[in-house]
Amino acid sequence: MKIHDETETLVGDGVKRENHMLTFLHGVRTGIPVAVGYVPIAIAFGAMAKSAGIPDYVSVMMSLMVYAGASQFVGVNLLSVGAAYWEIVVTTFVLNLRHFLMSASLSQRIPKGASRIGLALVSFGLTDETFSLASVRQEPQLRPAFLAGLNLIAFAAWNAGTWIGVFLSASLPATIQAGMGIALYAMFIGLLVPSLKKSRAIVAISLLAAGMHAVLRWVPPFSGLSAGLDILIVTVAAAAAGALLFPKEEEPS
Repeated sequence: MKIHDETETLVGDGVKRENHMLTFLHGVRTGIPVAVGYVPIAIAFGAMAKSAGIPDYVSVMMSLMVYAGASQFVGVNLLSVGAAYWEIVVTTFVLNLRHFLMSASLSQRIPKGASRIGLALVSFGLTDETFSLASVRQEPQLRPAFLAGLNLIAFAAWNAGTWIGVFLSASLPATIQAGMGIALYAMFIGLLVPSLKKSRAIVAISLLAAGMHAVLRWVPPFSGLSAGLDILIVTVAAAAAGALLFPKEEEPS
C-alpha cells in the first residue's frame, strides 16, 4: 500500500510539472507577436543610447533592470541633456505608475496560493502589450506559468534587441546612428494615433499636454526649467486634468 501511494504521488507530481511546462510554452507562443514587435524598437533604443554617448553597460542594464521602453527612451534623452538623477528617477516613476493598476488588475485573476516570488516576477515582466494579451484571455483565471512564458519571451526579445542596437550599431554610418533618435517619437506616435481615433478625451489631453510643454519650453520664466522637470510637470498636470475633466471612461465612438 505504501509503495502504491508513493507511486501515485510521483505520477501526480510528474503530471503537474508537465502541465506547468505546457502552460508556460503556451504563454511563450502567445507572446511571440509581441516579441517580434519589440526587437526593432529595442534595436533603435540601443542605437540611440550609443549615439547619445551612454556607456554600453548602462544601456544593457537599463533593459535588464528597468525594462520599460518609453521610460528608457526618456531616460536616455534626459541623460543626454544633463538632467539631474532625481529628475530621471521621479520622471520614470511617474511614467510607470500605470503598472501598479495593471498588476492589480491581473492579480485578481491569478489563483490563490501563488508564491510571492512568482507574483513579483510576473509583475516585473508586465508591459502594456503583455497586459493587453493577458487581459483579453477568455479563461477566468490566469496561470502564473502562462504569464511567466508570456513575459519571458517579450523580455528576452527586448534585451536581445538592445544588445544588437548597442554592439552592432557602431558599424552603421554616423548619420544613421544620429537619426535613431526619431524612433522615440515614432514609437509614441504609433501608440497614440490609434487611441486618438477612438477617444475625444485622449485628443483633448494630448493637446493640453503639448500646449503645457510648449509654454514650459519657450515662455519665460518657465523656459529656464530643466528638461526632466518639464516632462515631470507636464505628465502630472496632464494626468490630473484628465482625471478631473474625464472622470468616467469614454465609450469608443
